Amino acid sequence: MAQIFAYIPHKDGVADDIAYEIQAAAGKLDSNAQVTAIVTGSGDTLDKVAGHLTSLFKEVIKIGHDDLAYPNAEVVRKALCNVLPSDAIILAPHNTFGMDLVPGLSIKFDSACASDVIDFEGTEGATLKIVRQVLGGIISTHNDLDISNGAVIAIRPGAFAPVEDGSEGGTIVDKSGDAGDISTKRRFLEIVEAEVGDVDITKSDVLVSIGRGIEEEENIGVAQELAEAMGAVVSCSRPIVDAKWLEKSRQVGTSGQTVKPKVYLALGISGSFQHMGGIKGDPFIIAINKNANAPIFQVADVGIIGDILEFMPELTEKIKDL
Repeated sequence: MAQIFAYIPHKDGVADDIAYEIQAAAGKLDSNAQVTAIVTGSGDTLDKVAGHLTSLFKEVIKIGHDDLAYPNAEVVRKALCNVLPSDAIILAPHNTFGMDLVPGLSIKFDSACASDVIDFEGTEGATLKIVRQVLGGIISTHNDLDISNGAVIAIRPGAFAPVEDGSEGGTIVDKSGDAGDISTKRRFLEIVEAEVGDVDITKSDVLVSIGRGIEEEENIGVAQELAEAMGAVVSCSRPIVDAKWLEKSRQVGTSGQTVKPKVYLALGISGSFQHMGGIKGDPFIIAINKNANAPIFQVADVGIIGDILEFMPELTEKIKDL
């Protein structure tokens, strides 16, 4: 099998938690492979991230350039094409940036492309067996991917259990000089920070998160009572924000906030990858949903099939009794 590379995003000098999940995914792809991390950026921030990743990867390639100071998939694509071998297997996160980066990168390399991959089932010759989900996660599809000329694969955040931070003592290889001309027509304008609400869900250790199963705005008060009993904060999925029942600052997901709680209580949430992409770390997830086939049950530590409108008051009373 060709060499495996892992593109690792970062922010403010800290590597995204997806690094640990991509390392786990690479191990599932090929347990004997040495995975090389790739980070792009500029200045001291890039050096800081690369240094941190040496505890997880035996080799870290850094590509530094002023044009890479901010995430721009078009610029990153050109840099990677100039640095990596054409038959490489490249793993990247399936997030908003990865969805921009991966398809074009596979075209540049003339290699196979797979997005939103949740599992690997082994290889047969030059065929890699992958698992993806369709129809909002209701159905898992098993696909064959021809990797004879490499592949670019986007890994769904949260699909692979993260590995532990090790002490590999890896080496940093500076490939900045090999990046070549990475000028593009697209240019970075600004980062628009998420609005700040009355509650910062990113700082809460326990979240009571509600989705479509709440049914009516009036029922949010029931979830609030449960959250108060648990010493938690109420968060939500996108449909609740779209209905204007809660402010966007309480939304968890790729288009909302990224949270890292210790406990995540998902009430009436289906568990789409857009929602789960906003949950980082390794929280204890409890899911309650009437739909036994809801994707959330595939990642939950505890799954309960039931009506949340009946479940929430009962749990609130039990907690108060304790």
